[in-house]
Amino acid sequence: MKKVLFLATTTGYQTRMFGEAAERLGVKLVFATDRCDHLDDPWADSAIPIRFHKESESVEAIVRAFADEPPQGVLAVGDRATNLAALAARLLGLPGHPPEAAAAARDKHLTRQRLRAARLPVPWFTTLRHDTDPERRASRLPFPVVVKPRTLSGSRGVIRANTPDEFFAAFHRVRRLLQSAEVRAMHDRAATEIQIESFIDGSEYAVEGVLHHGQWHVLAVFDKPDPLDGPFFEETIYVTPSRADRTIERQIGEAVAAAAAALGLHHGPVHAECRVNPRGVFVLEVAARPIGGLCAKALRFEGPQNAAIGLEELLLRHTIGESPAGWRREREASGVMMIPIPRAGVYRRTEGIGAAREVSGVLDVEITAKPDQQLVPLPEGSSYLGFIFARGPAPDAVEEALREAHRRLAFVIDRSMPRAETR
Repeated sequence: MKKVLFLATTTGYQTRMFGEAAERLGVKLVFATDRCDHLDDPWADSAIPIRFHKESESVEAIVRAFADEPPQGVLAVGDRATNLAALAARLLGLPGHPPEAAAAARDKHLTRQRLRAARLPVPWFTTLRHDTDPERRASRLPFPVVVKPRTLSGSRGVIRANTPDEFFAAFHRVRRLLQSAEVRAMHDRAATEIQIESFIDGSEYAVEGVLHHGQWHVLAVFDKPDPLDGPFFEETIYVTPSRADRTIERQIGEAVAAAAAALGLHHGPVHAECRVNPRGVFVLEVAARPIGGLCAKALRFEGPQNAAIGLEELLLRHTIGESPAGWRREREASGVMMIPIPRAGVYRRTEGIGAAREVSGVLDVEITAKPDQQLVPLPEGSSYLGFIFARGPAPDAVEEALREAHRRLAFVIDRSMPRAETR
C-alpha cells in the first residue's frame, strides 16, 4: 500500500474528505498534526505529533517516523502546514514546493516583494510593526488603502480605509487581533507586523491549480460575484466555470503561473486569488495548498474513462506520482457559498435547512457551526457557519440556487452568553 504523509491541523474540515478519498484509492494516509506530544495517541489515528512553530523538531520527528520506509509523497492542507510539508518533502527526497517558496507564499510582504521583482503588477505596499504610531504615517498613504496582518489568511484582519481616521481605526483593530491570545499562540514571528497596501479595484477571481514538476495546470477558475470592496472582505460565493471571456480567463491563468514561478513554487497544489481591472491582472496571493474548508466539494473532474472524482482524489493521485494532465473539470457548472456569520454571539441552531435543500440545483447544505459555539465574524473571526453546494447547467443558475437556498435559512444566535443562574 502506498503511503502519503498528510500534514494538517487537528480541526481542519478537509481531513475527513482526504481520508475517504485515500480509502477509495487504496492509499494509506500517515497524519502529522499539531497536537500535544505528551498524550498517547489521543485521537487514535497514529498521527505524528508536531508543532508548526517548532519546525526543526517537527521535521526530525517526521523523518524518524519514516526511517524504515519513506512515503511516496507529501500533502498539506491549511496555510500553517505548508512550510513543514515543504521541509519534510526535501528531507525525505520527495517532490514538493521548495521550503523557501512555501514560506514566501505565506508571507504577504515577501509575496509582494517577489512579484514586484518579477515585474508583475503589484499595489503600492509597506509593512509596519504593530506598535508603530499610525498617525505619523497617515499623511503618506495613497488612500484608499487596505490594512492587513502580514501572515493571517482567509481575509482575517483585512480592512479597507478611505481616510486617515478610518486608517487609525483599522490599524488599531488589526493590532488588537495580533495581540490576542489565539494569534500569539501561533508563535509566528511575522505576526507582529501589519501590511498596508493601496486598494485594488476590479472583479475578483479564485484559481485552483497544480504544479507538476514546474508545469502549471489550471483546474478551475472561480467567479466571486459578490463585490469585495470593503470595509471587510468576507468571501461568500464561488462559481465555476468563470463567466469572464476567454481572453481574461487565459490572462488570469497566465498571471497565476507567473506569480507561482516568481515565488519559486514547483510541485504540488496551488490556490490563488486575483483582481482584474483595465490595468491588468493583480495576483493577491498564491498559496502552496489546495482550496480550504469544504469548498473542494464544489469540484469534480473527469478522466479518460469519464469517471468523476473529487479534488481530494486528484491531488492524492498527483502526490503519488500521477500527472494531472488527463483530468478536466466536469462540464456542468458548480458552486459553493461559504455562509457568512451575520453577527457575533452564541450559535444555537439553523432553521430552514430542509427548505434550502429543496431548491432546484442545490446538492447539500452543511452547517459546520456547533450549538453553543461562540461566533466571531470577520475581520476578527476565522470561520463560517457552514456551506451550501449547487450544480446546474450554467453559472447563473448555480449562483441563483445558492442565493435562494441562503434566503431560506434562518440563524438563531444569542447576542451574548447568558449569565449563570445564582441561587
